[in-house]
Amino acid sequence: MARRREPKNPKSCHDRALGLLAVRPRSRRELERRLLRAGFEPAEVRDVLERLERVGLIDDEAFARQYAEHRFGVRREGSRAVVSGLRAAGIAPSLAAAASEEAPDDEEARAGALARSRASRLSGVEPAKAFSRLTSLLMRRGYSPEIARRVAREALELPLHED
Repeated sequence: MARRREPKNPKSCHDRALGLLAVRPRSRRELERRLLRAGFEPAEVRDVLERLERVGLIDDEAFARQYAEHRFGVRREGSRAVVSGLRAAGIAPSLAAAASEEAPDDEEARAGALARSRASRLSGVEPAKAFSRLTSLLMRRGYSPEIARRVAREALELPLHED
């Protein structure tokens, strides 16, 4: 049987959870991972998380909406990146998909805004290399290759037949 690890810090599990939530919103699964890693007993962690859910301090649905809003707005990410990030945070697939569908604008418009904001930084770069860099950035941010190529071409004002 595994020995119980002593928590790395003397705070109670509840205090530790509140401290983590004070830094930024977190999903239930993120809190659970952090508290278990800190050495708290699984039963104690479960009890604390259930209590925090009852009082509304943990709400995966609200967390998913807030996360998606930030990623779409500030980072201008694509839906695939938002869903992937939510899944990594322990959000259920259905909640992640629902949050990603609430984008304030369409995918191509968001990708185009990001591409235009970055295109000026590539003005001295050879066109094929600039296209490659911008397309790669867009795909890393979760846009499909088709959208990435189309908006990169438009932002760099390249002819349609180049790839």
